[in-house]
Amino acid sequence: MSAPDALTGYTLPLSPTGRSALVPPPPWHFSGDVLMVEYLADPAAVAAFLPAGVTASTRPGHAAAIFGDWQSCTDGGAELLDPVRSQYRECYVALACQWQAQPVARCPFCWVDKDFSLVRGLIQGYPKKMGSIALTRSFELGRATPAAGEGARFAGTLAAGDRRLLEASVTLVEPAAAPELMLAPLVHTRRFPSWDPGGTAVSELVTGGSTDQRIGSVWTGTAELELFDSPTDELSMLRPVEIIAGYRFSFAETITGGRLLTETP
Repeated sequence: MSAPDALTGYTLPLSPTGRSALVPPPPWHFSGDVLMVEYLADPAAVAAFLPAGVTASTRPGHAAAIFGDWQSCTDGGAELLDPVRSQYRECYVALACQWQAQPVARCPFCWVDKDFSLVRGLIQGYPKKMGSIALTRSFELGRATPAAGEGARFAGTLAAGDRRLLEASVTLVEPAAAPELMLAPLVHTRRFPSWDPGGTAVSELVTGGSTDQRIGSVWTGTAELELFDSPTDELSMLRPVEIIAGYRFSFAETITGGRLLTETP
């Protein structure tokens, strides 16, 4: 039997080989389809979700609700041949803001439907929780699919804690440029409490890690978005006061590791 100091793994659970770890070390590669609704929320509500040092966007209240139908893998790509370890869905809100006068984005809420994505997100500082996420998919043939072109309609729904939290729909009108908020660097808070009452918690403001971003097949159009009240999730504070536009596109990136901006209280 191996000695305790032989146990290894990027995350728990540790094992003699490290193969049992829920999340392997980066780089992590992502490919997927995205449904996005860009909107304006109450600027005061957006400001309330920004940490110290992060300031309001030049367009106050600018936000987006984003659904992703993702496939991810490490360099070897073994996860792609074991799809249960590579496929997941995600729904999150992004708030436009600034760090030292540079445009960035802040994610106050995020839900995923797989445990490996949740833990991988917590490592980065994404505020991920488990949820039930559904998205309209597009296939090449048949009547049970929208063609990705003018007039096509796509929708996404999010539920968590037995409650519907968000509904979005987009009707495509025309090809478009990539939405800037999707490409803005994200500023996250990494927070891990100390288990020793006298110890020091990890609390950091971080950014970066995303490289080789690619975006294609971008269509824009009209959109609808509803955020619903919940006794535990405060997502509805960021409900839209004005819809700007809807988007559907393909997106890819690689995550390699972030950069510390500052330690936080």
